Amino acid sequence: MNHIQVKNIAVGYDNIQIIQDISVQFHEGEITAIIGPNGCGKSTLLKAITRIIPHAKGAVYLDGEAIAKMKTKDLAKKMAILPQVTESPAGLTVGELVSYGRYPHQSGFGKLTEEDYEIIDWALEMTSTLKYKYRFVDTLSGGQRQRVWIAMALAQKTDIIFLDEPTTYLDMAHQLEVLNLLKTLNEKENRTIIMVLHDLNHAARFSHQLIAMREGTLVRQGSVDEIMRNDVLKEIFGIDARIVTDPRTNKPVCLSYDLL
Repeated sequence: MNHIQVKNIAVGYDNIQIIQDISVQFHEGEITAIIGPNGCGKSTLLKAITRIIPHAKGAVYLDGEAIAKMKTKDLAKKMAILPQVTESPAGLTVGELVSYGRYPHQSGFGKLTEEDYEIIDWALEMTSTLKYKYRFVDTLSGGQRQRVWIAMALAQKTDIIFLDEPTTYLDMAHQLEVLNLLKTLNEKENRTIIMVLHDLNHAARFSHQLIAMREGTLVRQGSVDEIMRNDVLKEIFGIDARIVTDPRTNKPVCLSYDLL
């Protein structure tokens, strides 16, 4: 089933077209990574799909309904978004930050209910951050903070989670920690995960499908095996890549590459 359909959207800033006539599908219960060179429009596509920025033409549909016509709170009950740059006010505890994820479900004066508190603790447990609940967010390491932000997204209780470069600025161990968490959420909670990733091998290891972009256009959409090929990577990145199979994961990896 196509959870999200993007049909012929175009996006531009200041009369400069960034995305040109892209149509893609995101399947329910799958992890999709958007890959491509710097400046090709990956983050712009993510922002357009999630209605952070408007698109000049085309449409985005969530379960058959145009998101442009949906109320903001209704949309926030169905999709959570973790941007590339995350900042929290100084002096905010982990529990307080994660509680913001309950905002779409609140009414009236926005007072948290017993159910809200249970969901907040559940989100903290899922991300192994419950022990940090009363610590200030700005005292945590980069990997810990990223897991807390994911906990906030989880607290929204949405079926779909969008993430823009969730491993940026993290070391190798923390990158795997975050990606393994997303894999667990997908497998155990059936969350649909859509993310922008720079690391090709991470994208191949943790995704069901890849969307490859170049210069604001869609180059390919397909399975990891269909995209992680020498000829396709030549087209996307302009590199001559040596692709091998990782014996640990049985997934294709880019072992080395040269510029064409």
